[in-house]
Amino acid sequence: MTDRPVAAAPDTTALLLETKSLDEFLHALARSALDLVQAADGCGVTVERQGRPVTVSSVGASATKLDEAQYGQDDGPCLQAMRTGLEVSVPDTLRESRWADYPAYAAVCGARSSLSLPIAPHSHTSGALNLYAPLPNAFDDADLTALRLLTAQATGAIALAQRIADTEEFAADLEAALQSRTVIDQAIGVVVGQQRCTPEKAFEVLRTASQHRNVKLRVLCAELIASITGETPPEARIQPRG
Repeated sequence: MTDRPVAAAPDTTALLLETKSLDEFLHALARSALDLVQAADGCGVTVERQGRPVTVSSVGASATKLDEAQYGQDDGPCLQAMRTGLEVSVPDTLRESRWADYPAYAAVCGARSSLSLPIAPHSHTSGALNLYAPLPNAFDDADLTALRLLTAQATGAIALAQRIADTEEFAADLEAALQSRTVIDQAIGVVVGQQRCTPEKAFEVLRTASQHRNVKLRVLCAELIASITGETPPEARIQPRG
């Protein structure tokens, strides 16, 4: 057990505003959780991404490898908390019979007890906050009120952070699409001037050429403009995702 002072639960909204990304926020969340439980010496935050669990942040030497050991066998207290939305307590890993070989491995790693609390249960950003301690029954006498408040608040904060991240990604994709459209419009203007045809006919000429050359229309248009100006259009340097 450490001698660090026990902190009060932070305001997760303020914590979110002070960080620059979802991952940075989750790291601050792990640090705050560890500060709330004096008996713990490690904390990991598990979040489900693309259908699989990932330790997005951890504090303490053993947290990441203990989380990943559970991912390897697709079972364990942190995964159970994430999937069920319920707290999962392990009083003593040497006396634990659940989760196959995991408890024995945890004991060898120096974790004699653990506590996993769900975060954003039953959502597309569901996860768990996992605390590990070197002594058995380390969480029995701990006041978990502040920790539970922290994880409850984190549910809303993570949902907000994910929404912000999704919005930023959408905005970037939209900007790339609009800039690609600018390149195409410029190329249409070139063809109209060269062939003295309508914009509709010019677009058909470009589309047919892109199909015959098996290149994307945006790339073909950028090459056309570059052949005339000698420079690649700035819009063409941004590559849309997907």
